[in-house]
Amino acid sequence: MSATPDHRPEPPDASDPRAFLVVPARVWYSREVHAVARDLLGAYLTSRSPDGDVTLRITEVEAYAGADDPGSHAYRGRTSRNAVMFAEPGRLYVYRHLGLHHCLNIVTEPTGSPSAVLLRAGEIVEGVDLAWRRREAVGVVDSERQLARGPARLAVALGLDLRANGADVTESGGDIVLHRQQAVTLPTHKSGPRVGVSGSGGEGNRFPWRYWLTDERTVSAYRPAYRSPTSTDAP
Repeated sequence: MSATPDHRPEPPDASDPRAFLVVPARVWYSREVHAVARDLLGAYLTSRSPDGDVTLRITEVEAYAGADDPGSHAYRGRTSRNAVMFAEPGRLYVYRHLGLHHCLNIVTEPTGSPSAVLLRAGEIVEGVDLAWRRREAVGVVDSERQLARGPARLAVALGLDLRANGADVTESGGDIVLHRQQAVTLPTHKSGPRVGVSGSGGEGNRFPWRYWLTDERTVSAYRPAYRSPTSTDAP
């Protein structure tokens, strides 16, 4: 029996930025790392758990180009730590920075080409209370703006750590999934040097590979590298 007019679903609200979201297929991530990095701006990443869901709107990212990038974990080849970067695109590469903080990256380009996009900052648009509790459990939170401002805070707010390494963000029913507008105009954004990358990979004129939404309050503050020139702090 066909539905009566009284039972027809309401059409999507065109004013709601999340009304027409889709889950990009794996081939979408198989593109050149900078194209994916820019297209991730404004996309939504949702982390589902028994405690509830938290959704983040991505506002800042950094691109890392594998063997061609001295700032990348994969610059010197495959290791047990960076193995996910060599896997199929659309997977999460999670690593621990300085033994303290977790950083989330999305693998790009075809399998075997170890490029990835670091998620640097975002705005929590769903599950704010849960994100706040997670952040308070590990430190002080002074404003909602700070909930996911910076890669370590972002990982905590989403409740993700090394257990998420290798997770597939292309599965709509998965615990970690990315959504974006199906037809999207690249939002107004800026680019500049990556944050905290030491050695030759930190040369901003050669690697202005940080991208962020213009005038977005959740974008993290720029800081130069503070470790020795031989160290690598990014994927």
